[in-house]
Amino acid sequence: MNWLYNSSEITQINNLPQNTYGFIYEVEHLPTGKKYIGKKVLYFERNVKLGKKRLEELKQERKEKGIGGRVPTKEKVIKESDWKTYVGSQKEINELVKQGNGLKDFKRTILKCVKTKKLLTYYELYYLYKHQVLLNDNYLNDNISGRFFRKDFQEDI
Repeated sequence: MNWLYNSSEITQINNLPQNTYGFIYEVEHLPTGKKYIGKKVLYFERNVKLGKKRLEELKQERKEKGIGGRVPTKEKVIKESDWKTYVGSQKEINELVKQGNGLKDFKRTILKCVKTKKLLTYYELYYLYKHQVLLNDNYLNDNISGRFFRKDFQEDI
């Protein structure tokens, strides 16, 4: 099952609004009705150590341009994330994927697209609190920000 956003199926990044950094999602396990809310970035960024060949190329480029100083030993690499096949990081969700029919057992809905990392965190928290995931047994979320846990509310309920 592909992602749904505003009732449209999303198969490529260019199907999302321009400049989308990531999205807030809700995944529903159709056989049980259990849900999970999370966030996902569209691109992974990492620093990769440069090999000898690339270091020599950089030295030569800098020399030709008259740039002095130390040559960087790492380079930022940006690649598309695993968002197309992503279901969630929560252990129970991943167990349900393995036990059943994979993605066919899930409805994956994008709740909100956001343009920055900061807003991604804000809106994830917003939707977690809005849906009261720690108080609602239909949600598999068991904590919010590693500060508030479902078990903390067991005595309160």
